[in-house]
Amino acid sequence: MHRQHRHGWAAIALCVAIAGAWLPRAALASDTAAVASDTAAPDSAQQRADAERLFGSVVKVQTRAAANARSANSLGAEREGTGVVIDDEGLVLTIGYLLVEVDQVTLTDTRGKTFPAKVVGYDHPSGLGLVRSLTPLPIKAIALGDSKSVKERTPVMVVNHEGRNDVTLAFVVSRRAFTGNWEYAIDQAIFTSPPSLKWSGAALVDSDGKLLGIGSLIVREAASTSEGSVPGNMFVPIDLLKPILQDLVKVGHRAGPARPWLGVNADELQGRLVVARVSPGGPADKAGIQAGDIILAIDGSGVHTQAEFYDKLWSYGAAGVEVPLRVLHDIDVRDVKVRSIDRTEYFAVRTTY
Repeated sequence: MHRQHRHGWAAIALCVAIAGAWLPRAALASDTAAVASDTAAPDSAQQRADAERLFGSVVKVQTRAAANARSANSLGAEREGTGVVIDDEGLVLTIGYLLVEVDQVTLTDTRGKTFPAKVVGYDHPSGLGLVRSLTPLPIKAIALGDSKSVKERTPVMVVNHEGRNDVTLAFVVSRRAFTGNWEYAIDQAIFTSPPSLKWSGAALVDSDGKLLGIGSLIVREAASTSEGSVPGNMFVPIDLLKPILQDLVKVGHRAGPARPWLGVNADELQGRLVVARVSPGGPADKAGIQAGDIILAIDGSGVHTQAEFYDKLWSYGAAGVEVPLRVLHDIDVRDVKVRSIDRTEYFAVRTTY
């Protein structure tokens, strides 16, 4: 193992020793043995300082949705997850669904001290969000890593707001595109295993203590093996933040026209794209699309998967464009025109950045 990599894992090993975390012995045993061998270095004052700094950069994020928030039904009125301090002025990166339509944000550090905060920015295409403490935050920032270089079988550490009390050593088990039925897709998502049970906004950290990604989901199939599916977590790569960070800080959203949004949740089922839900009062709902309908095509071009659907939808034009859909409703094929919107226009409460 490279000398710098070995030194990094010595620091991570000390984090684990402090936290009382465990290595995933059943999975990828040979890799685990190599890591364990190379981390058997004596403790040092610098390694201990690195470990404390790493844990200190992770905070609890608690939010409360506004009274008339449309998202309260799906995301909950009270939300809790993890955030990571990424600058020395109290800027905290977290997963975006914690911030939709919220009117109260509180941060809690590893000592249990709370800090009021405000939403700075939210980006639906990546799924990331930013908040900033309203009072000085005496916490050192974590350095951003390079998620492009992360390969399968890379050992990583997952840290949530429980800090040293709940750390998971894991492995990257796949890098691939991810699609969700809420009109969401990203390239090269990071999938890890074993799963962390407190994944929302959790920090994915490399051997040098740098931030690689932000926790989004727990999934049944982080990877597939000859013995079946491997459960784990999906992380949003940190490289998706870098080109939009300044925009999010300055204006609360990424620059450029917004993607068209229809307000339709569609699942892949036996080669069909079946509508599971439509957002009440959203564009698809107003156009008469219902749960159980099958989306057959956009402007005559067939779609069978979420990826095909989103690729065609997002290439059709900016938010506001009228999208011609062909749907199967019961036994009738219908052509329906849906006037798309910017997703943020749907929120009953527009967060003020």
